Amino acid sequence: MTSAPMRDPLADHLLTPQNAAPLLSDYQPAQLAGVRSMDHELLVKNAVSTVKTIKTFGVPVVHSTINVASGRGQPTLPELADLLTDDKPPDRTTVNSWEDIEFLLAVHTTGRRKLILCALWTEVCMAFAALDALREGYEVYPVIDAIGGTSPEAHRTSLDRVIQAGGQPISWVSLACELQRDWARQDTAPAIVEIVLTDRLLQEQ
Repeated sequence: MTSAPMRDPLADHLLTPQNAAPLLSDYQPAQLAGVRSMDHELLVKNAVSTVKTIKTFGVPVVHSTINVASGRGQPTLPELADLLTDDKPPDRTTVNSWEDIEFLLAVHTTGRRKLILCALWTEVCMAFAALDALREGYEVYPVIDAIGGTSPEAHRTSLDRVIQAGGQPISWVSLACELQRDWARQDTAPAIVEIVLTDRLLQEQ
């Protein structure tokens, strides 16, 4: 078997480490406590696997929190914060991250037009930012099993709203495989096998 030549990583219509940027917002204790659409432990595991994947490929992360500076919110969950020590989060008061100047500047600074969205909750911080980004011509990819809403209905309805506006939902496993694309790419293949298979899927059978 012979792999086809690697596509232009900037022009590729699929996600690549060179054309995508993840936006990670509000993975904080109070927001997690309000999730009712999936198991909290599984959601955090999936978010951690998503961030580990992103870091493996050296993709720039826009990481944000809400109301930490005011004292009304607690910092990012330690499981994720430990992976994001190089990504100081802009702290917002706006529910919609797209209405925060520092957050929007960080997004623009990446130069990427494909945005991987991870945020709590689905119907608020994910949906509002996704709809604004789509309106400005970005492509958005909500990671459906690394986000959660305040009810199963809120999660599903908000995803439907974003999809109807042009969003393209993905899972954390599909994200990892889309960025990897070819197991012959040995710079990242061993780490992705460990993240997806060794640490998660083969352990959870």
